[in-house]
Amino acid sequence: MAQSTAGPLENIVVVDLSRALAGPQATMMLGDMGARVIKVEAPGRGDESRGWGPPFVGPEVSPESTYFLSCNRNKESVTVNLKSPDGMDLLTQLVRHGDVLVENFRPGVMERLGFTIERLHEINPRLVILSISGFGHDGPQGGRPGYDQIAQGEAGLMSLTGPDADSPTRLGVPIADVLAGMNGAYGVLSALYERERTGRGKVVRTSLLASIVGVHAFQGTRYTVAGEVGRPTGNHHVAIAPYGLFRCEGGAIQVAVANEAQWATFAEIVGLDTADPRYASNAERVAHRDDLVGDIEKTLLQRPAAHWLARLDSAGIPAGEVRTLDQVYDCPQTRSQGLVIEVDHASLGTIELPGPAVRFDDGGRLRHAAPPRLGEHNSTVRAWLREQEG
Repeated sequence: MAQSTAGPLENIVVVDLSRALAGPQATMMLGDMGARVIKVEAPGRGDESRGWGPPFVGPEVSPESTYFLSCNRNKESVTVNLKSPDGMDLLTQLVRHGDVLVENFRPGVMERLGFTIERLHEINPRLVILSISGFGHDGPQGGRPGYDQIAQGEAGLMSLTGPDADSPTRLGVPIADVLAGMNGAYGVLSALYERERTGRGKVVRTSLLASIVGVHAFQGTRYTVAGEVGRPTGNHHVAIAPYGLFRCEGGAIQVAVANEAQWATFAEIVGLDTADPRYASNAERVAHRDDLVGDIEKTLLQRPAAHWLARLDSAGIPAGEVRTLDQVYDCPQTRSQGLVIEVDHASLGTIELPGPAVRFDDGGRLRHAAPPRLGEHNSTVRAWLREQEG
């Protein structure tokens, strides 16, 4: 049976009430998989990320925020005041004919609009509802607003990131928002799968707090099991050595030595003695990391990065350079993976965007739609609803 060229979520309709990044990230991922995403925005201003910049691009009279462009491909935009009778009626119709509703309002906003969970399921029992919050919908801080920078700090990520314990550092991307969107999309797909069996939709919840705590990985169990509180170790792994960034002539390279066989090979390349008791096991190498880094860099500083990368590659040692974003997007390997896509934007013309991270060998979305202009699909969405209402 041939797969759809529109994607595995073809015929799934997503009503997107979200804004900023976490919710839009989730709905963009669903759109990448072929869902029809209808983004409901406030007239005149729309999603607040439309105003987040610079940089802005396009005509001076109606510039586009590159921030908004990053998380809103494969969507349609319809504008309406949800507090108005027309807005309430439009949302009711969208819910009736939708499969998924996504919102990331502060807890209580949907209820004040008159769309409680009970009301939404009364309109459409099959509706899957995704609610994304800052710190969770309940608990002692359930109503607290959440933004990425705040979550990175409150959820412990900044305490693990940076050169040392006195310099907590945020990641260079809004990772809490992006992870919350990813978790939300994952939850929606699970609920849609369950709906095939039960015939009913359910509520999916995630938060920025949950999404950061959920990726603590070994740092989490380091505390919950061993009672150790993690601290930043700069560009070197806290539990594996050598594993990090090393200076060489004119620059730096990254090396990841993950087992003893790799260590034996790497040690020979950089002229270290595997019988040295400081370096005899991974635990010893971690304990003597400063000595180890210094000894490695004595050798690496004698030749440039290209020399070492070629030699390490031929020896099967994982290594790499640190690229700037222009180098990443211009890289043939990046483009070969579909990670740069072309779309035709209503005012910007043909532009390139970062592409989706998931591909399908057979089928999947062949063409992507540009992020919409504010209200670009007002007439087409309302016409579709009239057809559905009969």
